[in-house]
Formats: sequence, structure tokens, C-alpha cells
Amino acid sequence: MNEVVHPELVTGREDGFVNAAWTVKPGSTRRGEASCNLTERILEVPLGSDATSRVVRAHELMHARVSPHRIEHYGVLEEMSPRALECAEELRINTLIARLDFDVVLLRDGSEKNGARRIAESDDWSEAICFLMAVLGTGGEKEYLAGIRRIEPTWMPGLRAVRKRALGFMDSFASGALGATRLNEEQLPSGYANATVVLARVLTQSMVARPPTTPEELRAFRRSLEPGGRRPPTGRFAPLTFDETVVMSPRPRGAGVRRARTSTSGPTMRYPSRLLTDDRKRAFARRTTLHGGIVIIDQSGSMDIDDTSLAALLRRAPDAFVIGYSHRPGDNGSTPNVWILADRGSVATNIPSGNIGNGVDGAVLAWAQRRRRGSEPIVWVTDGQVTDSHDHPDDRLTIQCAELVRRHRMRLVRELGDAGRALSGGRTVGRADWPRFGRLGRKLLEMKAI
Repeated sequence: MNEVVHPELVTGREDGFVNAAWTVKPGSTRRGEASCNLTERILEVPLGSDATSRVVRAHELMHARVSPHRIEHYGVLEEMSPRALECAEELRINTLIARLDFDVVLLRDGSEKNGARRIAESDDWSEAICFLMAVLGTGGEKEYLAGIRRIEPTWMPGLRAVRKRALGFMDSFASGALGATRLNEEQLPSGYANATVVLARVLTQSMVARPPTTPEELRAFRRSLEPGGRRPPTGRFAPLTFDETVVMSPRPRGAGVRRARTSTSGPTMRYPSRLLTDDRKRAFARRTTLHGGIVIIDQSGSMDIDDTSLAALLRRAPDAFVIGYSHRPGDNGSTPNVWILADRGSVATNIPSGNIGNGVDGAVLAWAQRRRRGSEPIVWVTDGQVTDSHDHPDDRLTIQCAELVRRHRMRLVRELGDAGRALSGGRTVGRADWPRFGRLGRKLLEMKAI
């Protein structure tokens, strides 16, 4: 016997949702085969009279009662993972129907363990966290965690920490507040904004974190789940997001800058004192023409790049390719983290400021190296601190940058004012100078010792 479902009878919303006719389609109790489309008013639910069908219907009708119905709402949620928002909302809905005495233990279809194994086998930590929210408190939770444990037991402490935080967070709301639909200043239903969105923000940063495997990492991960907690380490660089708003304009220049360089032979003995002081006897002068090169500028923290210092650099290398970078910790790609300041004769009319963190050091170095012309010099303006996308120092990422520096003979300077001299000089920073470059310098020394 099929039940008759009337979503039109679900009333009481305070967010401007206009009650009108719905289309009801038959669905099933299998995961993914029931849904509630508030925008088009389409409800797909199982119509059976069994207990599981009733719980699934209650779940979808609760969506009709409290979930956002306007697509425009999501414009204020760009910094969060859509998957995190989806699964956090599933947990809110399941919490609400459980408080109405629906048996959410019936919300399982037997696919949870195999699904968990596939997630773990594909090394998808992000989905492991999100799917946990979708089954949390239901009959599928135990089997899901058993499937994860079978393949990736090291993930369990981190998942348990997320589980505890999510359940405690939902329990902190009274039912009226959890399901409230009165709009806030951002035109979001307040229950959704205060519960789903806040939890999704925590999930978003945890999804990109490195799964904690040591007691110290687990403590840091747990702290990151609390209000105001620092984002956990990710162990990887953020993707590059270029600032497309930077305007370039041509810069008048000559055919190149000519200067004298010391040499062991040549038409003019310009530095006779070097016959006594230079073991290579480089007393002669040769005229060389210098044009370009690549300069990579770390603009994190308080580093100040102004028009004067950039102009001084371009006087030495008018055809230089100059890029700046700095990543906003935790940003998912909505904020630019790299920008071109000079491009082989053109110069930026505005200089973007930094975003506090590093976050993309190795990604920028690799990208810039691929744009190298011949053997032109590459100069990196840096203090030697390398961080991941959440701005945590990371040993493996520092080694990655050190290997790029050594392999491609990049020249290190700490100040932009020294970049021009580094471009025109023939020597990279020596071993004695490496300690000035923090963790990066120490890694270079270790590589030299091997």
C-alpha cells in the first residue's frame, strides 16, 4: 500500500517561501534515490507504508520545512566546500527528525561499509569526513566507520575527533533554534546559518588538512575544530590563483643595460689590485649587456613592495619577468595569491598587497621556472620560510623548495633592493649565506652535506 504525501501542508517558514503546488515522484529508500528540490518544488520519496519509508519521507519533508530555497543564498558561501555544506545540512536534518522521535537508525541501505572502503582505497580523506556527516547518528554510521578502519585505520582518530565535535555542536542548539527559518542579514535562514554553515566551515578546513597520525598532530587537529582554533596543517601548497585585475602598461627602455664585469682576460686591465687579492686574477673588464631574468617575490607578512624599488629593479633588468605571491590561509581559490608585476618590458600600474601567508612557495617556483628563457637567472626574494596552504611550516615542502633552488641554481636574496644586483651577478648565494634563509637555508646546508 502506498502512502499519500502532501508537501503543500508543510508550513510555518519565515523566509518568504511561497506555498504552492508540488510535484511528488516515487523514490526509494536507497541512498541517493530520495530528494527535495525546493527551487522547483519537486519531492522524490518512497511511498511505502513501512517504517523505513516513513523515516526517509520525514527526512525529505524536513528539508522542505527548514532548508534554504533560494539559489542566491549560496553566493555568500563561496569560501566553503559545497560538499561540506551538503553533508552538514544532512546532519542538521537528521538531528531534527530524531528529536521528533523518528527512528533515524533506519536510515541505512547496506552500502555504507563498501562505500567507506572505496573512499579509503582512493585516499579521499575529504570525502571520508563529509560522508561521515551524512551517516552520523544513523544506522549506517557503525558500518561506515568499520569500512574506513579496514583500509585506513590511521584515519580513525581524526574522524572520531570530527564526529565528537559535530555531535556536540548540534546538541548545543535547542530544536527551535536549529530549525529556525527567519532570515539573517545575509538572507540565510538563521538555523541554517548558525548550524549548517558554521559546521561546514569547520569541515571545509578539515577536509584539506593532513590526516593526523601522531599524538601531537591529533592535539593540533582537535584544537582546530574548536571556535577560533587555528587551521590544521595541510602538508601541501594551495593551487595558484592569478590576479587578473592587475593592469600592465609598456615601459620605455633602451636596448639593455651595459656594465663591466671582472674577467681573467680582456682589452682593459681595470682592476689591477685583483692581481694580488683575487686568486683567479680577474683584473680585466669585459662589457656585458644585461636584459632580463626572473624575480619571484615573497609578499607575505609585512614585506613592502613599492613603485620605487620595482623601478630600480627594472633599470637593471628592463626585460625582467617579475612576479609576487602571498596566500590567504585557508582560502579555497577565491582570493588571488600570485600576480605579475613586470612582464618583459611591461610593468603593473598597481601593485597588489600580500595576503599574510606564504602557502604557494613551491608552486610559484615551479611555475616561474617553466617560463625561464635559456639560462637566464632566477632570483627569489625570500626569508626562507616555506608554509602550506594553512600557513603552517612544513619540512617536506621546504625540502621541495630547496631542491628547486639547487636544481635550477636560483639566487636567494632577502630584500628586493638586492634583486637587481643578484640578476646581474654571476654567483648564487654561497653556503656561508644560507643560514640567513631560515628553514630553507638549513635544508640547503643538509643537501650540501650529503
